[in-house]
Order: sequence, then C-alpha cells, then structure tokens
Amino acid sequence: MTSRTLKLHVDDNVSIALEPLGLGEEGAVEAIPKSHKIATRDISVGENILRYGQVIGKADHSIRAGEHVHDHNMSMQARRAENRIAENSIPLPAMQPAVFQGYHRIDGRVGTRNYIGILTTVNCSGSVAQFIAREAEKLGLLERFPNVDGIVPIAHGTGCGMSNRGEGYELLQRTLSGYARHPNFGGVLLIGLGCEVMQLADLVEGKSITSDGLLRYMTIQHAGGTRRTVEAGLKQVQSLAEQVDAFKRAPAPASELVLGMQCGGSDGYSGFTANPALGVASDLLVRQGGTSILSETSEIYGAEHLLINRAASREVGQALLDKLKWWEEYCAKHGAELDNNPSPGNKRGGLTTILEKSLGAVAKAGQAPLSGVFDYAAKIDAKGLVFMDSPGYDPCSVTGQVASGATLIAFTTGRGSVSGYFPTPCIKLASNSDLFERMSDDMDVNCGDIVDGVTLDEKGKEVLAKILSVASGEKTKSEAQGYGNVEFVPWLLGAIL
Repeated sequence: MTSRTLKLHVDDNVSIALEPLGLGEEGAVEAIPKSHKIATRDISVGENILRYGQVIGKADHSIRAGEHVHDHNMSMQARRAENRIAENSIPLPAMQPAVFQGYHRIDGRVGTRNYIGILTTVNCSGSVAQFIAREAEKLGLLERFPNVDGIVPIAHGTGCGMSNRGEGYELLQRTLSGYARHPNFGGVLLIGLGCEVMQLADLVEGKSITSDGLLRYMTIQHAGGTRRTVEAGLKQVQSLAEQVDAFKRAPAPASELVLGMQCGGSDGYSGFTANPALGVASDLLVRQGGTSILSETSEIYGAEHLLINRAASREVGQALLDKLKWWEEYCAKHGAELDNNPSPGNKRGGLTTILEKSLGAVAKAGQAPLSGVFDYAAKIDAKGLVFMDSPGYDPCSVTGQVASGATLIAFTTGRGSVSGYFPTPCIKLASNSDLFERMSDDMDVNCGDIVDGVTLDEKGKEVLAKILSVASGEKTKSEAQGYGNVEFVPWLLGAIL
C-alpha cells in the first residue's frame, strides 16, 4: 500500500485508489475515481486483469501503467478457474462458545427476537393481516406485554394464480412454512382468504387449532369478511401475546446462532474490508459450533472454485456445481447473462465484472469448509458454513435465508443499502468510512478503518461482538428506523396463471 493506493496481491496488475487521484498522483495518467482500479504496469490487449491474485477479466485495449481500468477497456474473461472438489477442506479448530441471551423454544432452537407473526397465504389476505397488527398496537398490546418485541404482518404478492404443484408452488410453500416455524416468532397467526391456491391446510400440515397453541389460523371467507376477521384475529393475537410474553431471555451458547450473510450495493472496497471482516466473524462463529449461511448464487459465479475446493465432501462440491449449471441454463432460457449482474451502482463504486464482484463476495465465507448446499428456503440441518441457493437480489435472498432459519443477518454494503427483515435483525457493515459517516443512522459497523490499519482479525472480532450483542437484544440501526415491513420477497418461479 502506498499512501493513496492499495495492491491486494503480489501478482496483481491493478491497484485500488483509496482516494480520488488526479493526473500525476500515484503515477496516474488520468483522473481515477475513489475505489476504482489503476493499472500498475502496461497491460497488453487480451491479457488477464488480476485482482486478489485472481482473474477478473481481460484487457480489450492496450492499457498503460497509470490508466483507469474499468468497463471502457476491460471485459469478462470467459475462462474460469479449475474446480478441484474437496481437495482443500481443512476443519477449523474448535473454540469455547461465547454466550448470548436468547429465547429458548419448545423445539430446542433459540431465537434472538420474540415477535408475534401474522402470516398470509396469499396477497388477498395481506391487508387484513396489516389491519389486525395495526389495531392490536392501537389497543396497547405491546405496552401490556413488554416481553413481546412486536406484532409483525408478513404480506406478499403471490399465493394464487399459480399451479398447485411444481417448483414454484413448492418454493413458496417452503418459504411460508419456514417463517411459520421461525424461532424469532414466539407465536404465529396464519390468515388466508379461503379460495387461493396456497391453501392453509398445506401449510399447517394437518395441525388442528387449539386455544393454547402458539400456531393459530383462519380464513377471511369462513370468518365472515374483513371486519369479523379483524375482530377474531385481534382475540387470537391477544391470546398469543399472553403466552409469548412468558418467554424470557436466558443464556444460550453461540452454537445456537444461525447467521445469514449478505452483501448489497457493493463497491471496490467491499472485497477487502467489510466482506473479509465478516468472513473472520463467520469463521469464529463456526469454530464455536454455530452456522453461517452464504447465498446469492449468481454472485459467486466465477469464484465458486474457492468454495468447491474446500467442500467437506465431493457430494457437497458437486451440489454447488449443479446449482451453478442450473443458473447458467436459467439465464440462457430468459435471454440473460450472469455477467450482467454488477449493477450500475456497483460499477460506479469501481466493480467491473461478475468475476471481480464474486471474488469479493465469497470473502464473506471466510476459510471454513463448506459443509452443505441447500435449496432456497430449505431448513438448514447442518452446522458450520453452508450455502443456500438464491438470486442475488437482496430482499429475495434474505427472505430465503430467514425461511431457512437465520436468526440474524449480517449485511455488508459499500454504496449504502437500507433494509430490514422481520423477524430477523439485520446488522449493516459499511465497507468504507465515508459511507459510515454519511449514512450513520443506517450503518452499524464501520469496516473502512481497515484501510487505516485496523486488522481483519480485530475487525472480525468486533463484528462477532456486535452479532452477540444484537442476538441478546441490542437494536440494530435498521430496527430503530422501523425497517422490515416490505422486505418479505419470496422467489417467484413458474407460470402466473
């Protein structure tokens, strides 16, 4: 590192501008925006561009030392690294689990929040769910039951006009079922319209309603319309609140935590500050027996070898390769390319190709072996670092992670993503100090000080400390802002009929 640029690997032929560079500064032959790439030597046409010691693209034109390297003179490199399945799977040394204060559920899992959920089977029951939650709060239920963190309506835009079988139906069913059994919900009221494709009976799996159970359900048509459903729903929510309020925080080992890891609005800093810092925290959690979920399949494309090489078995490595093959075919079917993934904001932040973005995104996974690969919203039944298939679209990916059982979300951002995900608290990690200061009401942890000399190990421990504190009840910035009501976005597949 010079005072104003950073070369990430000895083999790299680009450095990262840590500040805007003018002509002549740090050898620049033109203006270089902050967090963008500058050539460290002359690069020939067709030569590989290297960052992190890995190929991120190829030069489309001759590039002089000191030139700005971006999408005007480089593009995607078709060749990808060779996959050596499970050849470098080295278990991390175990360590004594830290302790957090959580909510112990009947099924043995431990929640980090104690909400009442009002879940909907179909878009048609979404407004009624919101009416019930609103009326319950007006009646002061939360003041009367202080151990209840909130009443959360989960509304969405589907549930009907779809086939009652096949991939799309099964995916939505898994998602809703995962929320219904989520440990951050102390109790759940399910509301349907009555005539929709996604029937309540399919979600509750034959369970009968009882006066003292923590799962209740009703349909608007059977209850007699909107007003009567709201009245009946209020009675059910009040009854649930009496039981949910009895749950109190108690010590639990960090091995009970399930961490969903995301990055959104990434920039040129994300891959060497926030993402690897989260990777260190993830490794620390895995060493304590916890679970970390990496997702966003379209955003590991081109960097999958870093995961597959350390898969715990050949079956796990092949499962991830199969997911990527599905995505290639899926994109081709719809006339899209995975290299279209970097958004305009990503590119303004200095990222150029999906290879560059993916290499930075995979850093969230730390060094732990990959112990499992799961379908979207499938129940996670493995400890350690796992992968859940999902799109790169953040709300959709997080929805799947929560359905799979994530009790916390750690979300890195370089451009400034703002979001929250009921019932799971979301910790925002800023990749650069400018963002942390500019959006201080939204960012929880500043990882930009890594550039100033804070080590990744130090920052990773800070991130883990924040995870444990939030798991024990500390509110995140997104919770304080009131985020979470509109970010339930199930992945939609299949025909809309």
